[in-house]
Amino acid sequence: MFYQLYELNHAMMSPVRAAADATKIYFQNPLNPFTHTQMGRTVAASCELLERVTRRYGKPEFGLDTTLVSGQRVDVLEEVVLRKTFCDLLHFKRDLPQGRAEDPKLLIVAPMSGHFATLLRGTVEALLPDLDVYITDWEDARQVPVAEGKFDLDDYIDYIIEMLEFLGPDTHVLAVCQPSVPVYAAVARMEEQNNPCAPSTMTLMGGPIDTRVAPTAVNDLAIKKGIKWFKRNVIMDVPFPHKGFMRQVYPGFLQLSGFMGMNLDRHMVAHRDFFQHLVEGDGDSAEKHREFYDEYLAVMDMTAEFYLQTVEKVFIEHALPKGELTHHGHLVDPSHITRTAIFTVEGEKDDISGVGQTHAAHTLATKLGDEKRAHYVQPNVGHYGVFNGSRYRSEIAPRIVDFIKSHPKLGCIPVQVERERQRQLAGAAPSAKGSVEEAQTASDIKDSIILEQTEGVVDDLKQITGVGPKLENELNQAGIFHLWQVAALTPEQAQSLDEKLDGRILREGWVEQAKKLTEEG
Repeated sequence: MFYQLYELNHAMMSPVRAAADATKIYFQNPLNPFTHTQMGRTVAASCELLERVTRRYGKPEFGLDTTLVSGQRVDVLEEVVLRKTFCDLLHFKRDLPQGRAEDPKLLIVAPMSGHFATLLRGTVEALLPDLDVYITDWEDARQVPVAEGKFDLDDYIDYIIEMLEFLGPDTHVLAVCQPSVPVYAAVARMEEQNNPCAPSTMTLMGGPIDTRVAPTAVNDLAIKKGIKWFKRNVIMDVPFPHKGFMRQVYPGFLQLSGFMGMNLDRHMVAHRDFFQHLVEGDGDSAEKHREFYDEYLAVMDMTAEFYLQTVEKVFIEHALPKGELTHHGHLVDPSHITRTAIFTVEGEKDDISGVGQTHAAHTLATKLGDEKRAHYVQPNVGHYGVFNGSRYRSEIAPRIVDFIKSHPKLGCIPVQVERERQRQLAGAAPSAKGSVEEAQTASDIKDSIILEQTEGVVDDLKQITGVGPKLENELNQAGIFHLWQVAALTPEQAQSLDEKLDGRILREGWVEQAKKLTEEG
């Protein structure tokens, strides 16, 4: 009955909030002589503080109406492009200047951890000038009728895959905190299935990929209590009259209590300073407090099945790093990630996802080339500083944009990896690494133009007349790093690759040049 008591308490406080709000208005009226006195400001500040700490905060708005693109202020239209039962896919459509090329598509997967997607307003705002941004807008579980069915970790992964397929090839994905694990699993499954809509890059920010590394208070609590304790103490039925009446959920107000309890002294000091700013008439500082806590105190419920599976699989069993995580009964194997480039970001003072937990994503992707990896630790920021604030805007966001634009397209599957996968699917035994001649005979694999992954030091492909830094980067993106690879291209492979290079391979004789350079070498 705890949820019902919470609702009852909120209802009983309604008259008190109304009276406090009316009193605040009375003592802020410029016609009231007490308004301009120390006493009047103190009373008004006390009433506002009381009303704010007892109210229920609704879902905030993104409010991103404009952005700067190429130094020009353009309008931004927020539109829903895909509706699902538990999530809407939002698109921030920019009115780009005439003649400007389209920017890379970025899917931001917002955390389903108690707060609404608007918590990432700053994340979106900093990326809008350079990227075509989409974001998952998760639904409050207490507003979803029981008849709509369940929503668990498998469904979460399904949603991510469906959205990436909806956005199409050459899309990039960014996950903040909790969704790092399901996003990682979704990419691994798409790579395993050779899905052409697998993202070109995957950016993971402060995510619990392996919580055995640098465990925090959050990780310790999960292990100490055990999954049975969570089932017994934090799962509740949605009370009447919400749409999700009788749906089992993990209430948002409990999650908020946990977050605030971790830094209770900091929140108490913040509210004390807010009161002082109101009394002193410091409107700017008071407004910053309102903006932050209007967002921070707005919470949503999560379905019980999703919450419990996340606690059990991610924080207790460490299923992903142990190779035990499944998706609809199929084992998630990160070694299948060979084309999607991975960028991980961590905060030096993160007290929710410790330093090293997100970096573990690189350790698990054992077959991903080094040229498709990047990691960054931002000094002097905590968990929220990883995706919001001045350091995020000046240090992290530019790195994300640069990484995405450095890997614009999804690479093709290396021949040897694809052949091994086909053998495994057919039940054949694994084969040893093939020779150059074997790679040449693999041109029958659909759209495959990568002969091998990088072996040792990457060659300077600019030795080929006609290849500059830009074309060298495009060849690297296609999986060609060595002169012998260019020399070994079959006519069919060269023609396939030429479709992206305007026929320059055949026209400028790159294959012949590479053969000569290889012989001279």
